[in-house]
Amino acid sequence: MTATAPALTALAHGWCALSLLHGRIESHLEHALQTGHGLSVREYSLLDVLSRQHDGEGGHLQMKQVADAVVLSQSATTRLVTRLEDRGLLARYLCPTDRRGIYTNVTEEGLKLLGEARPTNEAALREALAEAAEDPRLAPLVRTVEATRTPAAVSAA
Repeated sequence: MTATAPALTALAHGWCALSLLHGRIESHLEHALQTGHGLSVREYSLLDVLSRQHDGEGGHLQMKQVADAVVLSQSATTRLVTRLEDRGLLARYLCPTDRRGIYTNVTEEGLKLLGEARPTNEAALREALAEAAEDPRLAPLVRTVEATRTPAAVSAA
C-alpha cells in the first residue's frame, strides 16, 4: 500500500476533520469561559472532573486519573491544581486511610464558579457545534458527537 492509497487518504482526511472540529470547539469554549468567568478550558474541565468525586468507594481520583480525565500529563495537571488552589478554587488534603495519598477537592468558591460557568460552557459548546455543522467536512462528526449524548442529557436539553 502506498502513502497515497485511497484508504490512507480518507483516513488522513478524517483525522484532519476531527482535529479541525476539536480545535474550533476548544477555541470557542476558551473564549467564552475566559471572557465570562476567567477560566481556561483546562481549568473548567479540572473543576468539573473534581466536582464529580464522592466519598464512596473509589470516589476520589488519584492524580493520574485526573490527568487522564482532563487530557494532560501528570505534571501539567499538578501545576494546574496548584494554580487553582492558589486561587482558592481547590483544596488538597491527606487521604484518611493512606497518609501517602493526597486528594484534591473543589472548594465552595470553586463550586460556585463552576456552577456559574456550566451554562456558559454548554451554550458555547452548542454554538460551536451548530457552526461546525454548517461545514460539510465537519457535519458528519457533529452528528456523531450529538448522537453520543446520554438519554438523561437528551431529556434535560
